[in-house]
Amino acid sequence: MDAKPWFVLILFLFICLGSGSVASFLTRRGVQEWYPSLRKPPGTPPSKIFGPVWTALYVLMAIAAWLVWRDYGWRGGKSALLIFFAQLALNAAWSGIFFGARLLGVAFADLAILWLAIVFNIVVFYWLTPLAAFLLFPYLLWVTYAGYLNFGIWSLNRQTR
Repeated sequence: MDAKPWFVLILFLFICLGSGSVASFLTRRGVQEWYPSLRKPPGTPPSKIFGPVWTALYVLMAIAAWLVWRDYGWRGGKSALLIFFAQLALNAAWSGIFFGARLLGVAFADLAILWLAIVFNIVVFYWLTPLAAFLLFPYLLWVTYAGYLNFGIWSLNRQTR
């Protein structure tokens, strides 16, 4: 059995979970000091939910990207994988914008662009490897929910900024 595919899967896991670690680092101080004081919309989950959910999503994202790489390689999957990495960067940026800079409206704009990038990523992955596209659907649903939360927090806390 060729070890290279498993090495690349580990690489994708490292990249995705590493991106999540960066996002977690950017989030940590804001979650502890600032986020608890904000008014939140109905349906906001407890903070302890976010870590496990994001970890599962990053694993699914890594597997999705790996499937495209496995089927097409770096050259054949280049455009699709670049889209994947772009949306991953937008994802990490959101944490810095929302929790670090505390720019709730800008964070919502980033989330809207991220949502579009994920949809585009799903479409492109579907053309290449449908299973990879389906693995991104939970991520799209969670980012949709995050958009609701971000917009709600932004709306409810405008006067306090």
